[in-house]
Amino acid sequence: MTTSQANAVRKAESYLAFTAFSRKGLIKQLQYEKFSTADATYAVDHITVDWNEQADKKAESYMSFSAFSRDGLIKQLEYEGFTPAQAAHGATSVGL
Repeated sequence: MTTSQANAVRKAESYLAFTAFSRKGLIKQLQYEKFSTADATYAVDHITVDWNEQADKKAESYMSFSAFSRDGLIKQLEYEGFTPAQAAHGATSVGL
């Protein structure tokens, strides 16, 4: 692991410690932080993440400040980069 990859891993872990991300969303966030696409992808692929759990947390976050239909929440979670299955899992986890 290169120093840049190790730093990307640490940054990815720190983001997940305080908010939920999809795999795609976390890679984009690391790229925003000026990590290369390769390092961002490496980092996300070398940490242990339950993406369904991340979708659940993100769904819960959305429901805490707004109202959604099941379809609307699924669409929002997909927009955030979750797969259709992960988005559906998130919606189910909040009772939709």
